[in-house]
Formats: sequence, C-alpha cells, structure tokens
Amino acid sequence: MTDVRMTAVREAAEAMRSWAPGFAPETLVVLGSGLGSVVERMRLSAEKPFAALPGFAPPAVAGHEGRFLLGELAGRRAIAMMGRLHLYEGHPVEQIVLPVRAAALLGCRVLLATNAAGGIRDGLRPGQPMLVTDHLNLLGVNPLSGPNLDDLGVRFPVMAEAYSRRLLDLAREVAAEQGVELEEGVYAAVAGPSYETPAEVRALRLLGADAVGMSTVPEVIAARHAGMEVAALSLVTNVAADVAHGHEEVLAAAGTGAPVLAALLTAIIERL
Repeated sequence: MTDVRMTAVREAAEAMRSWAPGFAPETLVVLGSGLGSVVERMRLSAEKPFAALPGFAPPAVAGHEGRFLLGELAGRRAIAMMGRLHLYEGHPVEQIVLPVRAAALLGCRVLLATNAAGGIRDGLRPGQPMLVTDHLNLLGVNPLSGPNLDDLGVRFPVMAEAYSRRLLDLAREVAAEQGVELEEGVYAAVAGPSYETPAEVRALRLLGADAVGMSTVPEVIAARHAGMEVAALSLVTNVAADVAHGHEEVLAAAGTGAPVLAALLTAIIERL
C-alpha cells in the first residue's frame, strides 16, 4: 500500500521540477527570520510562493517571506527557501519537512539551514553567528514517526553526526579567512511560540544547550534520513529570557547580523 506521505513528497518534487524544467539542484538552503539577504545575488531560474507547492502552505510569521527560489547561488545550483513553516503555526511535522524531502528526490545532496536563535550560553551576544555542532530535539515530535518512508531512507538513521564533519571544518575555515568570530554550540529546538522562562533557560543550560530556537531540527532529521549532508548556522538575535526582547527585536538583530552570515554561507556554498 502506498504511503500518502510519500505520494505527497513525489507530487511536491514533480511540482518543483515543472517550475524550471531541466534544472538539477545540488543544494537546499533554508533561510530563517530576517536572513533573506543571503540570496540577493542569486541568478534565478524560477521563483514561486510557498502556496504553489502542493501540500505546503504560506508562512504566517513576520520575517518569513514564503518563497522558493531556484537558480545559481555562489556557483551552485540551489533551491532557496525564503522562510519556513513552524509547528507553532499549527502545521504537522510532515508538512514542515515536505520541501526537504522533495529536494532530496530532485537530487539535492546538501542542506544548509539558518535560523535566528536565543543565546543560552553565557557570553553569546546578539549579532553573533553560531555554527551548530549538535542539537536537542525538544519539540515533542519527530518527522520520522509513523511507517518508514523506505524510498527515502532507513528506519533507524544514525544521528551521531547529524552535522557533517566536512561541512563543520569548511565553515571554520571560511570563518577564519573572513576574520569572523564564529561561535559553536548545541541548538535546542522547542515548540514555542512563547519565549522561554528563566527557569526553562536554566533547564536548557543544564541539558547542554548553547542556543534555543523553534525550527531547523525537523528539517535536519528529515535531510539526514534522506542521505543529505547537513550544516546549520544560527544567528544569535537575543539573550534568552531577556524581558526586553520580542519578535521585532529579533528581526532587527537578524538584519544587523545577516550580512556576516550571508558572507559565510556564500563562501561555504562556493566550496561545496
């Protein structure tokens, strides 16, 4: 019996293929809140709103434009997602990871994800980029739940190296060359949409989190299940549990730090 989730993935992949016939993407780039400047120099082959993808939906969060861009980015054929969907918007996890799985079917072998995150570790400041070296899935869901999608990957994928050693080393090399102080750490994904209480921040610190956000981890798990190589960069936009911040402040900090993150990501893509 055909799994309806796999049927949805195939339909989404066919739709993407129809947007730019003959286009063979190598890399999927997912851009978080306020980080759209990464693709300013992309040579476009096609541009579509999220709603054009069967089974997907437009985002309902400020800072997430909700567009797919297909074209050449830093010399590589790429699909760029301007924004993403989140669990707190009411979307099921299989819908959130639908574009990742469709991109994998189209031949994308690398996922590069970015997000805006709250700093947990002492010393992290707004505007700093952080290379994600591991994650904590505290969302309460996993995109691999239910019958396994055998056409994509194995039932029990290993997550010991969810974030590619090769890409981690490449990011460090690029940051050193650009003179960027690149922090490294563990990203904790929580469901949101409320920001963390001081007690929750203390608990996250005890669990080993360096930064916290409301995205990325489902995409990473789905990508690794499908055999993709993954790297993720967080932009620290606030200190978690700081009573003075809200989403507007997060977007403002993302705008300030975005040029540094864009330069890092562009150089990484060039060397893939």
